[in-house]
Parts: sequence; structure tokens; C-alpha cells
Amino acid sequence: MDMQTAERFRAAVEKRDLTVLDDLFTEDVRLYSPVKFVPFEGKAMVLGLFGVLMRTFEDLRYIGHFEGTAETSADGEEAPSVVLPFRATVDGKQVHGIDLLQFDEEGRIKEFTVMVRPQSAVHTLGQAVLAGLVADGLVPAPAGQ
Repeated sequence: MDMQTAERFRAAVEKRDLTVLDDLFTEDVRLYSPVKFVPFEGKAMVLGLFGVLMRTFEDLRYIGHFEGTAETSADGEEAPSVVLPFRATVDGKQVHGIDLLQFDEEGRIKEFTVMVRPQSAVHTLGQAVLAGLVADGLVPAPAGQ
């Protein structure tokens, strides 16, 4: 079931289709990003973030998948998990990353962790995502801007 969800997720991201993602996330989904210590929480916020990410990542393509189980960050419980390695470009920089998808009993994504390298790309990604979140009214503009 989880691999089916992972494949639907992958196809939705590659097609930039937020409506499909809406079905795949739990209401209290948490997204752990490379640029923020605390997670983005709740379906509305995470979908908003995906709207920004889809504009920010250029030529995003998934290059494989791995299945297994891993402890979640929220409660340390083992959950069915899928790792999707990807490559993309952000503001002219080559990005290499993985998405870790973790599922609830119904096969919906309850935790989502993004890891990206190199560090210069993480910095560029952080700035681009923050600007997008502010532009979309999802977070307030940083003080002093």
C-alpha cells in the first residue's frame, strides 16, 4: 500500500499536482526541511510549502526508491518508510537529495523529511523557499526586511 502512495506522490510532484498530494497526507502531517529545525505542521501548511517547492526546484526528477521501516521523528515509533532520491536545480545550483516518506496505518504520509546537499544549495534553497512562503502569505516577512 505504501509503495502505491509513494508512486502516487512521485507522479504528483513530477506533474506539480497539489490536488493529488492533498489525498496523500494525514491532517497532522509533519515536514522536516533542511533549513528549519522545527517541522512544518498540518496539511494546509505542508501543501502550501509544496506549492513553493514546486516553483523552486527546477527539473526535479526522482532517480530511485528504497523501502523499509524507520523511526519517526515525532514519536520514535517504527513506521513503514520509503526513501526517494532526487536530483534538481535551484537557482542554477545542482541539488542532490532524498525525500523520506513515513506512513500511518492507512498508508497516508504522516512524516516527510527532506535532506539536501551540498551546503551551498541548502542555503540557496532556504532563501528561495522563505521568499516563496512570504510571497504566498504562509509566513510573515522576517524582521528588518
